[in-house]
Amino acid sequence: MLEKQRTIDKTSSISGVGLHTGTSCTMTFKPAPENFGIKFIRVDLGGSPEIPATADYVVDTSRGTTIGIGDARVHTVEHVLAAVVGLQIDNLRIEIDGLEPPVGDGSAMPYVEKLLEAGFVEQSEPKDYLIIDETVIYHDEDNQVDIVALPLDNYRITVMVDYQNPALGSQHTGMFDLGKEFVEEFAPARTFCFLSEVEALANKGLIKGGNLENAVVIVDHTLDQEGLDELSKKLGLDDSISVGQNGFLNEKSLRFRNEPVRHKLLDMLGDLALIGAPIKAQVLAARPGHKANIEFAKKIRQLYQQKKLVKKYQNVKKEGLVFDVSAIMKILPHRYPFLLVDKIVDLEFDKKVTGVKSVTFNEQFFQGHFPGQPVMPGVLILEAMAQCGGILLLNSLPDPSSKLVYFMTINNAKFRKPVVPGDQLVLEAELIEKKTRYVSIKGKAFVDSQLVAEAEFVAAIVDREDKKGN
Repeated sequence: MLEKQRTIDKTSSISGVGLHTGTSCTMTFKPAPENFGIKFIRVDLGGSPEIPATADYVVDTSRGTTIGIGDARVHTVEHVLAAVVGLQIDNLRIEIDGLEPPVGDGSAMPYVEKLLEAGFVEQSEPKDYLIIDETVIYHDEDNQVDIVALPLDNYRITVMVDYQNPALGSQHTGMFDLGKEFVEEFAPARTFCFLSEVEALANKGLIKGGNLENAVVIVDHTLDQEGLDELSKKLGLDDSISVGQNGFLNEKSLRFRNEPVRHKLLDMLGDLALIGAPIKAQVLAARPGHKANIEFAKKIRQLYQQKKLVKKYQNVKKEGLVFDVSAIMKILPHRYPFLLVDKIVDLEFDKKVTGVKSVTFNEQFFQGHFPGQPVMPGVLILEAMAQCGGILLLNSLPDPSSKLVYFMTINNAKFRKPVVPGDQLVLEAELIEKKTRYVSIKGKAFVDSQLVAEAEFVAAIVDREDKKGN
């Protein structure tokens, strides 16, 4: 696998109609600087909005993977992204003047050819690999989908599908060397679907850009010639449709014996590009689809963001520690004597954080609360929980250094046991609800595994230069 980041050498364009929307557009690949990432730019819209190719911006997975910001969307990005990742490109501007990339022949090969034509440039910055160092599992019981990522100093994907259809059967495939196998063995694999799916989509006026040149249609039920002719009209095809003896419409021949499962791997490669970083892992998938792929990508992306966060603030990796007090002071604005978190021992990005506060007799507040019988004020226990919540919230933002968390309300506060010198407070803050500028957090404090305090907080996220508030 490559060590340095890569972009393309020159501009390259492709034009055509989208598979699902049937709209015409031109898509142009352009070089991008180091650490730019992959971004789609809707040049046909006012302001040319940019949509980063990450799982954070996925808005639909019903018929392919759609990303968007506000009203700006790009449909069916998975084949384009598969081409980009398959060619190990890190930084790329993808300008598009319509809703959906040209479908081409239903594979990733048309995009691969354009990117190869553009050539590559090695950049000076190293690739920001996400190294999977622990098993990550996704399971969907209802749809019998399982995806697992295992530690490996390489990138491999193995996919198995079983649709219980005689024409398709049970198929599996694996890609073990991205650089050697992708272009020849997987990029040419075309979209496939069942005849019943085509009928349902055609009846809804969908797959407006679909035809038998950009998809392999598997016959999964009997349909007479009259029905086939009616389907041809709905799809706007000039030629008639027939059922082939090989189980595919129009006797379509496959490019590979197991082309359908190879295309599933291609889709997964494109969807996992939305992690936002190249990964080193062994990925095993049974019966994957876009919805499952994206859920898995989101899970891996959270791991990536968390590792990136720890690397940013924690200079030296310490066993059992996420952030020490030096790192905490880079995140929070609080200082002595009001910094009430000593360390962070666990962090689930955008979900939950666990911190520790060692309570000693040297705390200033014990001088007056209470002489002869020191007890930590309940309001300071709440403040310690809130500071943990601030660490969780600020680190879920793109630019935490420019923001502050102001707590607005405290609800259902309960104090169950006094906290005294010598106790070690274990503080938990869990994200309950997150909106654009307001969030809800559930906080708990424990001593020796016993709950000593709990409360619910509502906080506002404001710009750091905004000093209004409490």
